[in-house]
Amino acid sequence: MFNPTRDQVRAFFRDTWQKYRRNALLEGLETTAIGILLDHPEYHALLGERASEPLSANPETPTPNAFLHLSMHLALEEQYGIDQPAGVRSAIDALRSRLGMHEAMHAAMESLGEMMWTAQRNGTAPDADTYLDSLRRRASRR
Repeated sequence: MFNPTRDQVRAFFRDTWQKYRRNALLEGLETTAIGILLDHPEYHALLGERASEPLSANPETPTPNAFLHLSMHLALEEQYGIDQPAGVRSAIDALRSRLGMHEAMHAAMESLGEMMWTAQRNGTAPDADTYLDSLRRRASRR
């Protein structure tokens, strides 16, 4: 799933949740995704239905996009697991020592979102160095 559509992402999370609820065997990325889903009980009802939810990824939108949030968690778990970009694991570990892992991922999500928004706005590739600097700044805050 390197460049999934919005509907494919939603189906992935919903199907993973349904498999978990049926005690079916989870495979590959589903095993990571279920941990994220279990950490977000506020989304469980959404995962069990086909109703639509907010689609906006605009940081000024007051209602969060559940599937964007879950996808960013998944991306960060993958980055952390393979330490890519190089140094992301140590930056997240620094956040984790201060905040705990789940809140560290939420803080890292802010840096990831800023990097992606800037790249999209400027029509450029995401800047890993700026992203890592942002993570490190967040980790050094007291």
